[in-house]
Amino acid sequence: MTPLAELQALADPAKAAEMQAYHKADRPYLGVPVPRIAELTDRWRAELTLDDRIALAAGLWRTNIHEARVAAAKLLTQARIRPDQAAWELIVTWVPDFDAWAIADHASIAGQKRLVADPERLDTVEGWVASPHMWTRRAALVMTLPWTKQNFPKTQDLAIRSRVLGWCATLASDPDWFIQKAVAWWLRDLSKHDAEATRAFLAAHGPRLKAFARKEAARHLPD
Repeated sequence: MTPLAELQALADPAKAAEMQAYHKADRPYLGVPVPRIAELTDRWRAELTLDDRIALAAGLWRTNIHEARVAAAKLLTQARIRPDQAAWELIVTWVPDFDAWAIADHASIAGQKRLVADPERLDTVEGWVASPHMWTRRAALVMTLPWTKQNFPKTQDLAIRSRVLGWCATLASDPDWFIQKAVAWWLRDLSKHDAEATRAFLAAHGPRLKAFARKEAARHLPD
């Protein structure tokens, strides 16, 4: 049985209809929960060579089936992939296809791993900030979330934080709800590890954020 057939064998039409109504993106849904997808992709990762895994991820993504795209992302969500340039390049090709938060977030988590492995790839991501495609702009922030979470950042990590905060400043006036939410998400997570930098950003750029985003960004700041 092919990997796609394995996914299709788990289909639940009633849940598929619920998922389509929830996600609202116009694509096929199977109704397979994420934990079952993860069980399959864990096994596929163990069974396949890296080249075969990348080829499978590319093929699953091309189906446009919701669960297949989630599986494609999970196949490449791994801290250590060596060599990983082909995996990174494939993830980059997916970004223009993003059209809903769930698939975008699964693929962005795979992208996070590749950026942490090689921060020079941030040069590519920086170009996404000015994209006319909202989901591409959002991906620039979601894929860089690991730099909000370090308790003991190195000098290079602090430089990356500063760089991405500059992107957040650029996007602070973006009217799209998802972008406002992404900026707030970045700042909220940063506030748990660097409250001073978060306060400084909100003092300088907070007035350009929508009210809900300002509130979310400051949610974990100490009084």
